[in-house]
Amino acid sequence: MVEVFRQIKRVLKHDGTVWLNLGDSYNSSPAGNKSWGDGVGSNKYYEVEKIHQKEKKNFGGLKPKDLVGIPWRVAFALQQDGWYLRQDIIWHKPNPMPESITDRCTKSHEYIFLLTKSAKYFYDNDAIRERTKESTLQRLNQNINKQSGSYTPSKGNGNMKAVGDLETGRNKRSVWKINTQPYKEAHFAVFPPELPELCIKAGSSEGDIVLDPFFGSGTTGWVAQRLGRKWIGIELNEEYIKIAEKRFQQRELFVG
Repeated sequence: MVEVFRQIKRVLKHDGTVWLNLGDSYNSSPAGNKSWGDGVGSNKYYEVEKIHQKEKKNFGGLKPKDLVGIPWRVAFALQQDGWYLRQDIIWHKPNPMPESITDRCTKSHEYIFLLTKSAKYFYDNDAIRERTKESTLQRLNQNINKQSGSYTPSKGNGNMKAVGDLETGRNKRSVWKINTQPYKEAHFAVFPPELPELCIKAGSSEGDIVLDPFFGSGTTGWVAQRLGRKWIGIELNEEYIKIAEKRFQQRELFVG
């Protein structure tokens, strides 16, 4: 992954951003029971699992049933290689894949890492602002000048009062609650469109180019095109390429 991302850094604009979604795995998980982005549980991963099943049990000193920690291991490796690790975002899945386990919780989240090649970069926070909650609206509609507020010793210019913007909403939080969404042409899990939509809106403007080096079924490219961006997708699996090509020819993309 570090080698791949060195090539991504080579073609990324100086003020560009990378949004990396990674799932995790257990050291003794059954083959094909992992989250790898837009191509989960595919045959190629299954074959790799069968080949390395014995070695896997002792991989990197991990014990059977150990959580591997793939997302953070990759994130730290990229950070060590020169990337700015700007934020970890939690993708909360209200409808996660059921798991037949009784000694831990069902996994219902994945990570999205915001990475940049520069300290200063393009980020459109207004494009992904959240709607202001009703309780916040009520607080902001109070008479600010008459609020007594509360006091903190470190604040020397008076009591704290409610602040915010009624029209634009609040800054996007770092936990994104987004349902998974099946695609009728694919047997593996695909991104729900809302996930890349948030990343594309925050990280680019209309007319910019969006690169997805792990294209899968093409969700990122389809969303980018719908948002007025150009896109480039890279995919090694010919089956996925056929699914993506068929997908761009259809209007009804998702079931459910």
